[in-house]
Amino acid sequence: MSEVVPEAWRKSSYSGGGKECVEVADVESGALVRDSKQPELGHLTFASTEWNVFVASVKE
Repeated sequence: MSEVVPEAWRKSSYSGGGKECVEVADVESGALVRDSKQPELGHLTFASTEWNVFVASVKE
C-alpha cells in the first residue's frame, strides 16, 4: 500500500481539537485507523465491509 498523505487523516469533530484521539484515513480498500498521539507506530487496516459495519453500529 502506498503512503497516505498527511491531509488524508482526520479526527472526529467531537475531539475538540485535542491530541488524544484516533485518526481515520479513507483508502480505496476501506479505512486506516491510528493513534493521534503516536502516529509513527503505524495503523490498523479495515476492509470496506468491516469499516461500514463498525460505523453503522456506532451510529445506532
